[in-house]
Amino acid sequence: MLLRLAYLGMTNALALLRLLPMSDRDKNTETLALRHQIVVLERQLGDARPRLSPGDRAFLAALLHRLPVRALRRLRLLVRPETVLRWHRDLLAHRHAAKSHPSGPADHGPSAPSGSSCCA
Repeated sequence: MLLRLAYLGMTNALALLRLLPMSDRDKNTETLALRHQIVVLERQLGDARPRLSPGDRAFLAALLHRLPVRALRRLRLLVRPETVLRWHRDLLAHRHAAKSHPSGPADHGPSAPSGSSCCA
């Protein structure tokens, strides 16, 4: 997943560089074309939900988490804004859990002698 996330970040950074020389008119045209493609995909999906990979989820969460919910609601997304915010919370929780757990074997205290029963 980390490799996929790095790939998505790099390809989108290169895509951002491609946008620099474009005029606002060209950017608006591309945005409208992308929004139309989303509408077509939603129509084809019907009631089915899109399946996003964990890397796609992490990238969308990292990209969109700074926007207020009101701005997220105005965007044309395949998922609800609450879902994107939940993905971001999950990403942070996973990162925190990975940092807070020791990498060595867990110490469960002194072990009970073999043959003893806890409920005699």
